[in-house]
Formats: sequence, C-alpha cells, structure tokens
Amino acid sequence: MPDYVLYYWPLPFRGQFVRAALAEIGAPAREPGPEAVSERMGARPADQDMPHMGPPLLVDGETGEAVSQMPAILLWLGLRHDLLPEGTHATAAALKVVADSNDVIDEITRQGGMKMWDDADWAAFAEERLPRWMAIFEATGARGGLTGEGGWMSGTGGPGVADIATFVCWHTMTDRLPELRPLLERHAPKVAALCDRMAARPAQADLIEATRQRFGNGYCGGQIEKSLRGAVTRWAAAKG
Repeated sequence: MPDYVLYYWPLPFRGQFVRAALAEIGAPAREPGPEAVSERMGARPADQDMPHMGPPLLVDGETGEAVSQMPAILLWLGLRHDLLPEGTHATAAALKVVADSNDVIDEITRQGGMKMWDDADWAAFAEERLPRWMAIFEATGARGGLTGEGGWMSGTGGPGVADIATFVCWHTMTDRLPELRPLLERHAPKVAALCDRMAARPAQADLIEATRQRFGNGYCGGQIEKSLRGAVTRWAAAKG
C-alpha cells in the first residue's frame, strides 16, 4: 500500500473527500501540520510537488508522485485502487459526481468566502438552488440503481468514488449543519439513506469519530463558516 501524505488544513471540508477515499481503501495518510501546508502552497510553482494554488495535495511518499485538486485526487485514487466503474462513460459519469460535489461545497461557501451570506441570499439558495443540487444527486443515483435500501451511485458492486463524494458532500454538510438534514431527506431520500449506510461502514465510522475528535464541529472554517452558520440558524428558526 502506498505511503500517502495528505496536505490539507485542520478541517473536514475538501480534505475530507480524500480522507474518506483513503479510509475506504484502508490507506490513511499522514497529515503534516498547517505550517507544512502553507510552505508547499507558498512555494514557487516550479518547486512544488505538483504546481497548485491551494490544498488538498496528496503525495505518494514512496514514488514522489503528487496530485492536487480534489476531483483529480479522487480520480487518481479510483484508478489506483479500483474505485471506478467499468467503461469510459460510466467512469466519466462517476467523475461528474465528484465534480458536482466540488461545485456544491464551493457554492455553500460562496467560492471560499469571496462573499459572506446574508439572510436573503441564504434563503434563496436554500429554497431554490440547494434543493436542485440535491435532486441532481438523487436522479443520478436512481439511474445507477440507488434505492432507499441499497445500491450505489454508479451501479457498482460496492462504494466507488461517486459514492464517497456523495457521502462526504452531503453527510458532512448535514452533520455539521443539522438544520439541512430535513431538506436532504425531502429532496434526496435515496441519497440521505446512502449517507447513513456509508456512515455505518466501519472505516467511515472510525473516520467520522476521528474527525470529530480532531476538528470538533468545524466544517469549512473562518469567517465564511461563521456567516454560513448564522444564516442557516436564522433561516431554520424562521421556518419553525
């Protein structure tokens, strides 16, 4: 098994997708501290393990191979560890789920905090765009054979990158922001059930517990998390 090293901030968020994939294949990575993350991020592109703007960055400590960008990392791990469905179209469709997950977390943090949430903007997002994202995942899973009782996003015989990405996207969000769980159950009940099944898998259950111990209730961090939590709390209270 490769000796992976993951460079990411001490938060779940985008790094959690990589951690969950590594947990599923039984290869948890070593994680240097934030100083090492900053050092690699701030290096000249020509001197970086792989030229990148920010983490996550995953390095194979044995070969020195490195990949940045969460979707690319999951593709790399999927190819290396048999987490992708058979066929070019099915593989592309699975990667599309990963890319959708990346878009969702970009949107819920307003592209990494480029703008803070106010109540009106959050209400519009929570009542229009966020439910549509949930419905997109639900329809995608249904096409792959996902049901409320079983199945997987890509019709595979076990969890692949599409299931891992779906699980981390929606489970982490609704675990850290529980006011959003009823919305997920309403608009994507099959996805909600998949999240529960994935969370019960021993490797993922251990990761969830370790994440809680390491990061507390943190989600995305910084002022954007404060803004997001405030908007969600007020929105949920107003809805009763």
